[in-house]
Amino acid sequence: MASKQSIIIIGAGIGGLFCGAILSKEGFSVKIFEKHNQIGGGLHQFQREGVVFETGIHVIGAFQPGGVLNRLCSYLGILDKLSILPEDDDCFELFQIGSDQKEYRFAKGSERFIETLGKEFPEEKENITRYVQALYAICDTVKHYNLEYSETSMREYPDTLMQSVGDFIDSFTENERLRSVLGLANPLYAGEQYKTPVYIHAFISKFYIEGAGRFVGGSQQLADALTQVIRQSGGEVYAGNDVTHIEIEDKNIDHIVTADGEKRRADWYISSIHPSSLFKLLDTSKLQRSYWTRIDAIPNSYSSFTLYIILKPNTFPFFNYTGYYQDDYNMTWTHDEYTPDNWPKGMMYITPPVTSHDTFAEKLIVNCIMNFETVKQWENTTTGKRGKDYETFKQRCEQQIIKQLEKVFPDIRSSIQSVYSASPLTIRDYYNRKEGALYGAKKDCNNLALSYISVRTKLKNLLLTGQNVNLHGILGVPLTAVTTCGELIGLEDLLNKINKANL
Repeated sequence: MASKQSIIIIGAGIGGLFCGAILSKEGFSVKIFEKHNQIGGGLHQFQREGVVFETGIHVIGAFQPGGVLNRLCSYLGILDKLSILPEDDDCFELFQIGSDQKEYRFAKGSERFIETLGKEFPEEKENITRYVQALYAICDTVKHYNLEYSETSMREYPDTLMQSVGDFIDSFTENERLRSVLGLANPLYAGEQYKTPVYIHAFISKFYIEGAGRFVGGSQQLADALTQVIRQSGGEVYAGNDVTHIEIEDKNIDHIVTADGEKRRADWYISSIHPSSLFKLLDTSKLQRSYWTRIDAIPNSYSSFTLYIILKPNTFPFFNYTGYYQDDYNMTWTHDEYTPDNWPKGMMYITPPVTSHDTFAEKLIVNCIMNFETVKQWENTTTGKRGKDYETFKQRCEQQIIKQLEKVFPDIRSSIQSVYSASPLTIRDYYNRKEGALYGAKKDCNNLALSYISVRTKLKNLLLTGQNVNLHGILGVPLTAVTTCGELIGLEDLLNKINKANL
């Protein structure tokens, strides 16, 4: 009997764990090495005063019956291990604009989405319909993002996929208010109006329209379920044992060195970490520098400042939607353009479910866009040792966010028991992300070379996965993992197996 091919995966984030689970299921011998003591990357959780908070994945899509993540998790045999609460059908997203006190409720399903938004813009209903139809058509074009096989690569898709999201939205309406509303969710993908490729906007928008939901009890359950698949197949996930060096010989990785001083070899290697972090592990004298310099030069998306609020018992209602607020319509694309006095320009807020039938909220999470430049003066510090000025800065930010919250919930202070927060430095240090990038490398429709990163590299036995490769988040990263694993299994064969498991 032939021995299993061996795989070493660097990083136990969402991409690394999905790759590990898929390859383990398909008979590979998998070992994953993770820098932090807790696995999961964006699935991380932490506790304060006995209350569990999620750090990254707050809203999920495509887990509804027939959804691509539902099908992928069914193939892996973990769907029944996940507790998911669908967000409200009548309002899975609530957008609030301060200047005219307007609320826009987005309903699930394409028809109801059109109907609900059409009531706010009755003269634009035909345009809204054409817009939604075009979103769905874009998603149908990229076959492998629907777990369908196609020999076409991202570089070969129609130019319409690579137009900017701003140009795309503008082509359907001249109504400036509607243009702003259609772009209001851009903080979910670090959108830049005339740079971000429309396919990113289309996929994220469609899959939330079809099946927005949240993990009940936290996102770590997905990381644990994926790890169980790996270990049941004889693989292992090593938390708290970082890769410190990658040795190259003749355009191949010969071995890696881990923090415990061990040299470890495998047939194949997969990197799930930020390309710039990977670059630092390599002997640059043995690399094709032009390729790696291009990858390292891709600018990063913005970061965020997050407020974690513990609420007094039975004082604040649980709401089963994702809330967004900004002061005016013209701020839709400028959340990352601010001064110390007018930050934050907007916010996303949620009450994470503790059970599937909460009446009152136990906690409130608020995300506000923040550039790494804002905290750059402390970039050479470490957690817990950043100094008094940094603590003062954080406290000021916390109060500025609470003032924003008061515009939506005037009595919020009376419900607050405790407040904790995280800055871009926290994201950088805990996730090993360059500049605390919330959504990895930026994508620019005007420069495909800086927007498309192949899962293949110039090293023959090294593949890439993770949120820096074409599509990010709880939707994009698992789908990229399928593409990465397809290089080893055969993408057509892998997709057939996933789809047959759902018949």
